[in-house]
Amino acid sequence: MTTIDLRTEIKEFLRSRRARIAPERAGLPAHGGANRRVKGLRREEVALLAGVSVDYYVRLERGSLAGASDGVLDALASALQLDEAERDHLFRLARRSKAPSGPRRSAVRVRPALQQVLDAITGAPAWLCNGRYDVLATNHLARALYSPMLADARRPLNTARFVYLEPEAATAFFVDYDRVARDVAAKLRMEAGRNPHDEELIALVGELSTRSELFRQRWASQDVRLHRSGRKRLHHPVVGRLDLDVESMEMSAEPGLLLNVYTAPTGTAAADGLALLASWAASQEKPTTGSQALG
Repeated sequence: MTTIDLRTEIKEFLRSRRARIAPERAGLPAHGGANRRVKGLRREEVALLAGVSVDYYVRLERGSLAGASDGVLDALASALQLDEAERDHLFRLARRSKAPSGPRRSAVRVRPALQQVLDAITGAPAWLCNGRYDVLATNHLARALYSPMLADARRPLNTARFVYLEPEAATAFFVDYDRVARDVAAKLRMEAGRNPHDEELIALVGELSTRSELFRQRWASQDVRLHRSGRKRLHHPVVGRLDLDVESMEMSAEPGLLLNVYTAPTGTAAADGLALLASWAASQEKPTTGSQALG
């Protein structure tokens, strides 16, 4: 893959969302019954639900979102029953359609002050990543938690590569591997809508598509997902099972960077596991900075 074509992204996304909605689900009669040749809604049915002409919707689905107003986009999101992540993705695709194109490279340097913030978090794994899943900086405990990924000498470390190109190790580490794999592809698809001309993202998607059949399947689904809080279930090779709460926060002063922190309620087995992890980490490596470890 040498580029992420924005018009193709728009076309395939809208088609995939249209195909999943049966007329009955949209409150429309299913004209044609079992003889309907279209999976999901027809274009004219989406146009009707969105309150636009059929010709105009056809132009939108062909990838021409540049002139669409917020009102039209809202109506389209409602007609296609988009969730929050899908609606956000649609609006980002439209904004990118209006922006100048051209290759871009994303900075990977982390300011020393941000590393200091990570190092100040001593009781929980914490790290910074970008939308491509590059791990850019960590604290001491995060390096210990993600020790299975450190076997890869390539820098920066990349969670998506670990999930899809090291499936045996990743399956052993992530208890919910299938869900993790699905979420990783969906968040990368979201990032493609945000930064379709990012050269590193294009190269990553191309590499994963070439080397992983599972990624090709997940990528083709057109699913998108926001980075959000949740629960991560891991099996660490030293301390065993860890069920951790995840907070993923966008850095307003550093657009594109996410601060991720894993915690566990006091008195739980996971909290005991984190304490054991901290003890093991202290015995394994001398104090150092995440940028030195992962840069």
